[in-house]
Amino acid sequence: MNARVLYRNARLLDPATGLDTHGSLLTDGTRIADFGPALLADAVPEDVEVIDLDGHCLAPGLVDMRVLIGEPGSEQKETVKSASRAAAAGGITALVCLPNTDPVIDDVAGLEFVARRARDVRLVKIFAYAAATRDTAGAEITEMGLLARAGAVGFTDGTKAIGSAKVMRRALSYARTFGKVVIQHPEDPSLAEGGMMNGGEIATRLGLSGIPREAEIIMIERDLRLVELTGGRYHVAHVSTSESVDLIRRAKRRGLKVTCDTAPHYMALTETDVGDYRTFAKVSPPLRGEMDRRAIVEGLADGTIDCIASDHVPQDQDAKRVPFAQAGFGVIGLETLLPLTLELVHDRKMTLLQALACVTVKPAEILGLPLGRIARGAAADLVVFDPEVPWTIDVDRFRSKSKNSPFEDRPVQGRPLRTVVDGRTVWTHEDTVP
Repeated sequence: MNARVLYRNARLLDPATGLDTHGSLLTDGTRIADFGPALLADAVPEDVEVIDLDGHCLAPGLVDMRVLIGEPGSEQKETVKSASRAAAAGGITALVCLPNTDPVIDDVAGLEFVARRARDVRLVKIFAYAAATRDTAGAEITEMGLLARAGAVGFTDGTKAIGSAKVMRRALSYARTFGKVVIQHPEDPSLAEGGMMNGGEIATRLGLSGIPREAEIIMIERDLRLVELTGGRYHVAHVSTSESVDLIRRAKRRGLKVTCDTAPHYMALTETDVGDYRTFAKVSPPLRGEMDRRAIVEGLADGTIDCIASDHVPQDQDAKRVPFAQAGFGVIGLETLLPLTLELVHDRKMTLLQALACVTVKPAEILGLPLGRIARGAAADLVVFDPEVPWTIDVDRFRSKSKNSPFEDRPVQGRPLRTVVDGRTVWTHEDTVP
């Protein structure tokens, strides 16, 4: 590979600065050397490789802030290598993995394992959260100082809520000392225990135990009080109800250090998609009603919801091809993050730059990562995509080990064409394996 590559005839997009112009971008090794409408318009030096993008979009690579990888402990569901391949195929150049592995990432050795495996695979950039409590048991906070110095980008119990107010208060206070954010799975354990889907008429008709919307709302209300008490940084993961959006909106107006994300399934699906016990639509928090879905979209449009994360939770057939009550929670999402985000653009709910900000610069800023921007000297992490091309989601072609997507056969518009990490092309649409 040439050290210098010129991406010519591109639509340059940078949500951080509002850049949207036709031009070229030059990478030099791992960095962006220059970009703009007039860049090397005439003569190109002999040592520069030229790639004509035919007018397609060139943007910062996607940053996915919520991904569960099965390695170590559940390699049959997903490995660092398979997740990296799936991410590259989805236009994702950096992802952050949850600590819910076996063993849990609650010590320095766990963080070092993730970093080592990412270096071995050498596809996309992989960062890691450390557990907020030991073994994600919710009782005793971890050694946050050591973990922060070892590279943890934040603290969370991942797929589990920190149920104790006392423990959450301590987590917020200690994480603040080290400049880190605490990410909460917003679901009161006592209210959600035993639940299978959103509580209400559909759950009753299907004979399934429901999880009330109040399980999320009450948890967020409690935590916002603790944020006010401690001054800590707090991030709400996968927001799913209209009241949650309202609570976060008011908290931001009061100046609290609060951010949040949602996932594509909460803005594109509802509880009716559970259908006839469809386990691929079983997620945590559960899919809500249509009014909640609309509120999520509105929250994204007005900036209350900062980010969109894939919420990638791979489950193998043994966990999903079972009765609904026994099925595991979660869906895969690495390879559908971009097209489902672009639905907001095609539906005229957000501009292209607004939507891209939710999956690039905003998650990077929340986690303190120097990514998600097109700037001179910035990391050459890029995605080339066609926002208009129609296609149908086919999970059999996905690179993820697991196939538990509720979006199978969904028609979408927009797909990645090339993924570049540190100046290296790690995937193109023509590749069968990146």
